[in-house]
Amino acid sequence: MLAEVAETAEPVRQSLDDLMAGYQRADPGAAAELIRQVSPLLYRFLAASVGTRVHAEDLLQECWLRIHRARHTYRSGEPVLPWLYAIARHTRVDGFRRRRRIESFEIAVEQLPEPAVRPEGHGETAHPPLDELLRTLPESQREVLLMLKVTGMTLEEVARATGSTVGAVKQKAHRAYEKLRRGLR
Repeated sequence: MLAEVAETAEPVRQSLDDLMAGYQRADPGAAAELIRQVSPLLYRFLAASVGTRVHAEDLLQECWLRIHRARHTYRSGEPVLPWLYAIARHTRVDGFRRRRRIESFEIAVEQLPEPAVRPEGHGETAHPPLDELLRTLPESQREVLLMLKVTGMTLEEVARATGSTVGAVKQKAHRAYEKLRRGLR
């Protein structure tokens, strides 16, 4: 009985070896067949440690991206499955760490908090919308303001991006702030 299992397991391993070699040579047929044969195995491995089917599918996708990027490191003649499972294990661990990091910043609440109540005289129509105020700025001032405040670039980076000096960037930003302050009064 064991001899029969060993005989049937060997051609599958050899087949995977051949498919992996074809995948390394950029054979699309070998890549598709390798994915077809191995994906169910990797999916079960990844799904065993995560709660949802969607998360397991995301991990499988990430695993195949990593396999694709690392396919040149596979050494022909070595067993394919241990190499694939090592990548899947690292993908699973990284996915767990990423999920824990995200969950550590999330706060579960029973009920959403009430929106802040504005004092009298400070209703929604007290000031024009910000995008409306930004449209009143000259293009160069708006560009500098967006680079500094929205994208978080430094003065030096904005100067390089706009082809001007740091002093000119400061001046444009100052003028933009002054115009916005006047618009909010």
